[in-house]
Amino acid sequence: MKRSIGELVVAVTGGARGIGAATARALSTAGARVAIGDLDLAAAEKVAADLRDGLALRLDVTDRPGYTAFLDSVEGRLGPLDVLVNNAGIMPVAPLDEESDETTTRQLEINLHAVIHGTREAMRRMRPRGRGHIVNVASLAGKVGTPGIATYCATKHGIVGLSEAAHLELRGTGVDVSCVMPGIVRTELTAGVGDMRGIQTIGPEDVAAAIVATVRRPRFDVFVPKSAGATAYLGRLLPRRGGEWVARRLGADTVMIAAAHRPERAAYEARAAASAPSVGQDGD
Repeated sequence: MKRSIGELVVAVTGGARGIGAATARALSTAGARVAIGDLDLAAAEKVAADLRDGLALRLDVTDRPGYTAFLDSVEGRLGPLDVLVNNAGIMPVAPLDEESDETTTRQLEINLHAVIHGTREAMRRMRPRGRGHIVNVASLAGKVGTPGIATYCATKHGIVGLSEAAHLELRGTGVDVSCVMPGIVRTELTAGVGDMRGIQTIGPEDVAAAIVATVRRPRFDVFVPKSAGATAYLGRLLPRRGGEWVARRLGADTVMIAAAHRPERAAYEARAAASAPSVGQDGD
């Protein structure tokens, strides 16, 4: 059933840049009241200034009590939460044996643990009301392993599994779960990363449009572009050697690892390395 987005209260994590900012704009244009949570409050405020009834709040998703307080603030200022878009994430690129333990921990905390916490908090708020929608932004890397981003792949596989389980737990409650799986998206996160053969490289607006569409008409699997889903399913159906042959033909075996240490990634890698101040502190 198609739903109206008008006046829905939506919270978007990592909403100051890239997919998050594009999603906030698209949902606001569709009529939603959007709150942006981001570590960079100044950047979030710039995005929110262009939104109808936009709200920007500082959010470190690895600070779990702080994440809960963020949702409390959104509900206190805009009303009961209708949609949570768990979007915040980082993607350091390096061979696994060159990755520091700090980088591994940072990805696990931002990309996965924060999504688990946000999903759990949304369930607690939405289930008693009998309505709501949790949109978890994973990646095509949540379906396939890609050299150069091993830990990132692990976190995105985790989001897919988490979302599938939450979807089943919420069956019949009126609360929907969607898992968004983009391919290569041209944002700062993919600076220096080349294109893959046979899979269209997209912009953040393409992912935002897909999220708006699934909020209007909920579905679980949201591949962007849609052709990426067919590629992922083909790789899983084939025997391992066949799947790896397809990956080599597409360039999936080299597209990320070739970007490691490229100077174009320096600014992003530095920002990602400073993106989780609560990592290493006490959680909840």
